[in-house]
Order: sequence, then C-alpha cells, then structure tokens
Amino acid sequence: MRVLLLGGYGVFGARLAELLVRDGHDVCIAGRSLAKARACAAPLGCRAAALDRAAPDAALAAALAGEDAVVDAAGPFQAYGADPYRLARAAMAAGVHYLDLCDDAAFCAGIGALDGQARAAGVCVVSGLSSVPALSSAAVRALAGEDPPLVIDGAILPGNRAPRGLSVMQSILSQAGRPMPLWRGGRWETAPGWSAPAEYALPGGLTRQGWMIGVPDQRLFPAHFGAGAVIFRAGLELGVMRYGLFAFALLRRALPIPVGPPLVRAFKLAADALAPFGTGRGGMAVQVTTAGEVRAWRLLAEDGDGPYIPAVPARALLRRAAPPPGARPALEAITLEEAEAAMADLRVRTERSAAPRAPLFPRALGADFAALPEAVQATHRTADTARWTGRCRVERGRGAWPRLLCALFGFPAAAGDVAVEVSKRADPGGETWERRFGARRFRSRLSLAPDGLRERFGPFSFTIGLRVQDGALHFPVTAGRLGPLRLPRALLPGSEAREYAADGAFHFDVALRAPITGGLMVRYAGRLAPAAPGDPAAPPG
Repeated sequence: MRVLLLGGYGVFGARLAELLVRDGHDVCIAGRSLAKARACAAPLGCRAAALDRAAPDAALAAALAGEDAVVDAAGPFQAYGADPYRLARAAMAAGVHYLDLCDDAAFCAGIGALDGQARAAGVCVVSGLSSVPALSSAAVRALAGEDPPLVIDGAILPGNRAPRGLSVMQSILSQAGRPMPLWRGGRWETAPGWSAPAEYALPGGLTRQGWMIGVPDQRLFPAHFGAGAVIFRAGLELGVMRYGLFAFALLRRALPIPVGPPLVRAFKLAADALAPFGTGRGGMAVQVTTAGEVRAWRLLAEDGDGPYIPAVPARALLRRAAPPPGARPALEAITLEEAEAAMADLRVRTERSAAPRAPLFPRALGADFAALPEAVQATHRTADTARWTGRCRVERGRGAWPRLLCALFGFPAAAGDVAVEVSKRADPGGETWERRFGARRFRSRLSLAPDGLRERFGPFSFTIGLRVQDGALHFPVTAGRLGPLRLPRALLPGSEAREYAADGAFHFDVALRAPITGGLMVRYAGRLAPAAPGDPAAPPG
C-alpha cells in the first residue's frame, strides 16, 4: 500500500514510518521541511516530499494522487483552525483513506460528521489511531467482554528518556490547571487538568504516578461503553517534572496564562535538560471495573520503545486488506489481539489480571452484608462515584452547646422537608461522602478499621462498630480521636443511626447526641433513590 505520512519526521510519525516500511508499505514521509523529510526517509529507503496541510487545494490533490492512504501524524490537532478536517476532505475527494494519530477529544468526536462523504467515496476515515482512543478502547473491550463496565480507568506513563514532541507538550500544557469534563457517577463534572494523582501498576512490579489529563476517552467512552465513570491520567517519570507541572497548573487555575510556542519551547528546553535522568521504560495501563471484578491490562515498553506504541494502532489497521469505509473516531477500530500482534517486533510486554471487586462496606461487614435488604446493599456498592437524592427532615437540639457542635461539624439547619443529595466517591483507601441538605453540605471520610469503620470529620475521627440487626445497618460510635489524642468516653457523641428498607426504598435515620450532656445535637431522617443520570453523549463545553 502506498502511504503518505504527514508529520513523518516527528516523534511518533518517524516511528510509524519505520513500522510501515517493515510491513512492506511504500511510504512517503512528508512535512513542511523537505530537508527533514529526506533525512528521515533516507535510512528507511522511502520517499520524501514537502507538504503543508494548509497548502492550496491543488497542491494537496497533487500530493495525494497515486496514494492509497494518508496518515496525519503532525498535530497539534486542537490548533487546526476553522477548517480542521481539510486534509480528510481532500483525501476523500482523491479516493484515499485518511487516518490520524489525534489525541484531541473534540477533533476525534467531530470526524463522524464526514461519515456520509466517506461512505460515498468508499474510503476509511478514522481519527484517533493512537494510544488513545484506539488502543485504550481495544483494551476496554477485551477486558469487559459482554459485561457492562462500571468504571474505566486508564493511564499513559512514559519513561523520562523518551523523546518529547512539541505538539504533545503543547496539548498537555494547554490543559494544565484548566477545567476539563469528566464523566463520574453517571453525570458530567469538571476537574482541573493535571490534578488528582494516583498510582498505577505496570509489568515487572513497576509503579508510576499519573495525573488527570483530558484525552478523547473521557468524551467518547461514556456513551460508547455505557460506563458510569471514565478516568484518564498521564505521568512523568521524574518527581521534579510532575510536581513542577502541578505548580504550573495551580498557577493557571488563578491566572489565564496563555500557552504559546515560546512557553512550550521553554518547557521543552527544561525537560530536555533532565533527559539524562530516569529511564527509557514507559508503560500504559487500562483498568475496567465490572459488577464483580476489577480487570486490568498493562503494557511495559523497554529500552526506549515506548514512542512506538502510539504508532501501533495505525500499523494494525493498515495491515487489514480493506479498511472499512465510513468516518468515525477510532473506537474499537482494531482489536487488542491485532494491537499486540503489531507490537510483536518491539521490546514490549503485556499482562492481564483480574481480582474480585471489594467495596468498603462488604469488606467491613463480611458475610453479614448479605443479610441486608437489597435497597441498603445497593447504596454500598460504590464503584468510583455514586449519587443519591431524596427528601428528609432535620431536627436540631436546643441550647448553645448543641448549636456549637453542629456549627463545628457543619451539620444542617432544622427543616421540616428539605432536598438531600449524598455523593460517595470510592478509592483504594476508602470512601468520601458529601451530604448536601438544601444549600448546606458537610463531608466525611470513611475507611476500614480493625474493629469496623473509621469516619473522619476534619481533625476528628470516630470508630463505627457497624452491625446488622433486624434487617437494618446500625452505626454506633465506639471510640474517637482528636488528631492523635484518644477522646474519653464522656466526650464521645451518642449515635443512634441506621439504614433500612421500607416499601423497597432506602431510608436513613441518624440521631446524634451531644457529649457530656447527652441532649439531642442533630437528627436527620428521610429516603434516597439513585440520582437521575446525565446524558453521556453531551459533555459540557
């Protein structure tokens, strides 16, 4: 197959050119600089050409004449201006397949508008044939099979010695500190770019830290896979680079710092100065949580072969005799088996794992969890994020002491009937609950303790001796601390709290009594149901 590779002397384009030549394709490396194209093409024995995607229509048509496919590996795709699909339309007009290595969510999602034209031309137009969303979606399908995924969590974790392209750096820097849409708990929310770090395991016992960043997966996976949450992170191997970028992200939360070429080049100079440190080992991780299991696929690229991975999906698709016509994002454009076959000549190893899913409350209660009504159990099977809404009544104790304690912990004001929303976010260390009563809210952190659960409100933490009795879940307070200091029993609040089912619905009744006096501090009781889901196909912005 004759393949025109735009951006073929870039970090990923050059590696794709090498892989395609290995597969026997007739490759033409193209870009703005003919000298760079020739320098890259000469060792591979392939063609070279000068081409800019902004060239006149006649120049594009001439460059595409006689080619079977064009691959855009240049980018940055978010900076393609008012006519971002100009090259794709030129390819369709020439009867040439169009593929790209885009990692921009809006660009990938928008390519579907060309579907009718692509089918009429009988050509394949696919955007996102890179690590995301092509390889990540292939891994999700292989892991989930026919089981609906509750949570999809992915990460790209390059080694520090991997080369860095200006396009990728501009994409990351432009997102740092700016709000990006996230689908969690069946609803769209926002999070700042390069935030919320988490650890990921890679083959060989290696672990790397990833930070939230926007990729096409967050926008495309919720509707495509029906997942309740989609999370993606990227990492930098060196701590000084990770936390330096975090400092920049914090600054951009407060100040609208523009990310233009001078700033990107300055960051690249700093990153290149640190290139001798760290390793050439890079990885990728995709984790899928189903109702019963947590399943993972992990990849580790050794000896600097990590930058070949974004080129693998395009290589795999071009190995097919006839790419299917139509225009679409690269969701499941290839299978994981095809991707792994396209890595066979690289220094890459992959592994899969599966483990039973173990939410916090089933672990704390053991076999007793199964004795609870289904309506109660359902509220304690949180996978990433769960939201519950309903109505309740709130009573407050009288006197200065109960009022002071309620103010200290942020408990709600008295109300005969008030809307309530409870959001629960689970992570490996426990769950964070936020209760919202009208405009008032308070938050606590729950984690496993040797004798039950530990619930923390700021500097205060309390041990909850969970027990199941008469079909209800009870939350008695058995011990407490203020920081490291153990509270005497006289200073513990009284807790008469339970969750139960009535008429098939979840109910709660929480009464807390003030320490020392034993008088009522606050009582809130009501019912909850799952919150109405949002539209997974309509992210904000």
